[in-house]
Amino acid sequence: MKRIGIIGGGIIGLCSAYHLRKSGYSVTIIDQDDMTSGCSIGNAGMIVPSHFIPLAAPGMIAKGIRWMFDSTSPFYVRPRLSKDLLDWGLRFYRNATAKHVERSKPALSALSLFSKSIYHELSRTLPFDFGYQERGLLMLYHDAALEKEELETVHLAKNLGIEAHVLTLSDIQKLEPDVKVNARGGVYYPGDAHLIPGVLVPQLIVHLQGMGVEFLTHSQVKEFRTEHGSIRAVTTSQGEFTADEWVVATGAWSGHLLSGLGMRLPMQAGKGYSFTLSDVPKNVRVPTIFLEARVAVTPMVSSLRFGGTMEIAGVDHTINMNRVKGIVGSIRKYYPEMNVSMPSTDHVWHGLRPCSPDGMPYIGRTRRAKNLVIATGHSMMGLSLGPATGHVVNALIQGTPPAVDLGLFNPDRFDRK
Repeated sequence: MKRIGIIGGGIIGLCSAYHLRKSGYSVTIIDQDDMTSGCSIGNAGMIVPSHFIPLAAPGMIAKGIRWMFDSTSPFYVRPRLSKDLLDWGLRFYRNATAKHVERSKPALSALSLFSKSIYHELSRTLPFDFGYQERGLLMLYHDAALEKEELETVHLAKNLGIEAHVLTLSDIQKLEPDVKVNARGGVYYPGDAHLIPGVLVPQLIVHLQGMGVEFLTHSQVKEFRTEHGSIRAVTTSQGEFTADEWVVATGAWSGHLLSGLGMRLPMQAGKGYSFTLSDVPKNVRVPTIFLEARVAVTPMVSSLRFGGTMEIAGVDHTINMNRVKGIVGSIRKYYPEMNVSMPSTDHVWHGLRPCSPDGMPYIGRTRRAKNLVIATGHSMMGLSLGPATGHVVNALIQGTPPAVDLGLFNPDRFDRK
């Protein structure tokens, strides 16, 4: 039986293990932590085929520069002397074009729709309930310029076969009878879904253990041992481990890890924050994004999660409460009767999203090692794209055609010898 080593135990690694184990492979997941604190746990839990525009898009540079001067804004790049950051920023600038968006959106849409279809199937076949619901997604706005942008996105969505409806405030309020909403208008994507990541991830780990997947936690990969163009073993903090095929799904750490193979994989960690209100008496019904604030709002049974910001500050686990203040300050602007106090630091979750400079994931084989598949760089879409990415990883290792075209996700696209 072929042995597969997966480095990284976030949602991408877990979904890869699920599909590979179902195909009969022996699978071991190696993770540097205990798999309870990564991006896959505290995120907004949104499954969003409506998000088919990459982060590198026209207007993002100007918005980013403007937001950088506001400590509570949705986006921040911490100035620092870093060749990697400068290289990433220049590549982001070159990719933030209409041509890039036009080329990228069909690929992102196909991967996202495929992933949602797998989630739908998993919600019926897995032996546990992870809160999967198809209530759609609301995009709320106050600003006329953002309204114009969102209406253009609606047109693009419909061309991709994604259902979208432009709503008045009265229409929005009908979808949210329990919470007073304040907005100029909004767009509703009925095909989006959501789940409870804090239930899915730990329950999926238990399920994988029952399937025979092995887990090596608190095991940091130190180096690769290669022979004849293939990885024969990895040296970890708990000793050497061998496998026939390898998957790297280490999120924001992937660029640093793969540099050990001489590979250039531009990556920056985009820190995001969230906090969750418990036992909300009059809860939001439809997952929502506040467009001006870039804040995601997700009902999770009787709880309500708020998440947002993109802080490019390196692999840094400090919590900047000014960013959280920006999230809290936006709530009354959209839900005027909802009084939410600043959470204490110990009630704020943070995660490091893996951001490529063109806003596209890295999925595929690499010329750097014949028996390596890379699956990382999903930015804010890791949870949403996890099942499809895992399915593709399995196909690549089996040597069968993947269900989606991987051309634009080529992990070697920035790696020039």
